[in-house]
Amino acid sequence: MPINIPDDLPAAQVLRNENIFLMTHTMAEHQDIRPLELAIVNLMPKKIETETQLLRLLSNTPLQVNIELVQMRSHVSKNTPESHLHKFYTTFDEIRGRRFDGLIITGAPVEQMEYESVDYWDELCEIMDWSLENVYSVFHICWGAQAGLYHHYGIPKYDLPEKMFGLFPHKVISPLHPLVRGFDEDFVVPHSRHTEVRADDIYRIRSLEVITYSSISGVHIVVDRSRRLFFSTGHSEYDRLTLRNEYERDVAKGLDIKKPYMYFPGDDPKKPPYFNWRGHAHLMFSNWLNFCVYQETPYDLAELTPIKVIR
Repeated sequence: MPINIPDDLPAAQVLRNENIFLMTHTMAEHQDIRPLELAIVNLMPKKIETETQLLRLLSNTPLQVNIELVQMRSHVSKNTPESHLHKFYTTFDEIRGRRFDGLIITGAPVEQMEYESVDYWDELCEIMDWSLENVYSVFHICWGAQAGLYHHYGIPKYDLPEKMFGLFPHKVISPLHPLVRGFDEDFVVPHSRHTEVRADDIYRIRSLEVITYSSISGVHIVVDRSRRLFFSTGHSEYDRLTLRNEYERDVAKGLDIKKPYMYFPGDDPKKPPYFNWRGHAHLMFSNWLNFCVYQETPYDLAELTPIKVIR
């Protein structure tokens, strides 16, 4: 079964052209099953790009998934047409009375700011608190992961001496966890961030576990032992050219930016970059949906039990 999205969402045609299996609302109405209810809090500035990346990965599963795109009411997006937001996005106020099987909180280009200085921080905290009562499983990405670890567990972030930028080798250190079922022992993940969380801080929290790690880029996937909260510091959803576009943007601005690590063949920006993380990206999100959400969430969401955060 595919993801279920609005008939005329821009991502729909892009995914059809890539032979991605999806279903429109019109088609889904004729299905007599309970689909998963999934909300995506999209904090990225280029929302159409990010929603397309995530929907591509969420479609690689036999499950039918209803998607609700959520924007922040306390922040005005400058990089996405208002007409798109008005047509396809809702706000937290409009969904706070609902329950969901899964929630994704994306990254955001604000990691060099103090959390409390981000204009939508209070609203995001409200969403994260609400998710503990009204969502079965929550997947946090990059800055969203740092924000979740800070809000729920008090884990700080640290400035890096230079941007963690490129493709970095990772190892699975907890191979029996369902999120990494089928992973190779070694795999690569894109990172693009100026800050980090540290393993020492995470290991002080008895309910948290680091299941994948990089000797270069550090902590990657952190999970709550209840298997309902997930935090990924990388950007597995990125397309082949996302890092290249970020690099070219920063070069055009005159910023002191290094070439993305292990991304261009021969370290030559004129050559097409590698795209060697796609398989694990699809596997991670399909594992999350299947083993961590679908196999565990109650059929009747009214029977949802709260997520207990244990520090």
